[in-house]
Amino acid sequence: MDDAAFLSLEHQLHLVDVTGDRGWHVDLKGQGRFTFTGDEPIVADRVHLLGSAAPGPRSWLWAWANPAGYPEAVTGLAASLRDFGAQHGIPELTEPEVPFAALPGGVDDPASVVAIFMEAAKAVSGLWTSYNGPVGGGTRAAFVIEHPSFQLPAPVGPRIATVLQQGAMMPTLSDHRRAIHSYASKRGLGLQWNTEWSQVVITAPGIRATVDFDGYARIEKINIEM
Repeated sequence: MDDAAFLSLEHQLHLVDVTGDRGWHVDLKGQGRFTFTGDEPIVADRVHLLGSAAPGPRSWLWAWANPAGYPEAVTGLAASLRDFGAQHGIPELTEPEVPFAALPGGVDDPASVVAIFMEAAKAVSGLWTSYNGPVGGGTRAAFVIEHPSFQLPAPVGPRIATVLQQGAMMPTLSDHRRAIHSYASKRGLGLQWNTEWSQVVITAPGIRATVDFDGYARIEKINIEM
């Protein structure tokens, strides 16, 4: 989740830029189709159903274990996460159903549970755009969606500043230094740590950001120059 946190946030901000407040519709038959509705609909080229979180049983159910029997074309990504979990000993990725109580952070609502599994999926798969959708009765479903317009543009100072400032406040961060390092590396930003690993300077066109960490390796201060 730390590896995914900041880059996932930037993709979600970009998704809002592209789709605005459009409604949405998903068709999970055949190859699957995820559509942002409106006068000029945006139809995702690929849709991957990861699973769903329901308030009744208070559990997450992986798409590959859903009795509805969705086609492999839309559950294949979830199945690949199961294989990754088996290889690396991660039971949350291999058990068909995962109780909310087994997840980190004491999460207790379906939307937050869906967010956890989407972040994990992004870090493993390298697919970064997701949708956390209400599907009735308080249940939320996790979708990973692909479309050319969802690809990030070249990094620019104002957006990087927003990602760093908003990301630093995310309560789900565990290892702040790892999260910052992962984001800058994956985004192709300049990255220079001091010898004590207590400060890092991140550079990109139009921005120089200095991030200081406290004695517990938590983000303490971000100074941004643009």
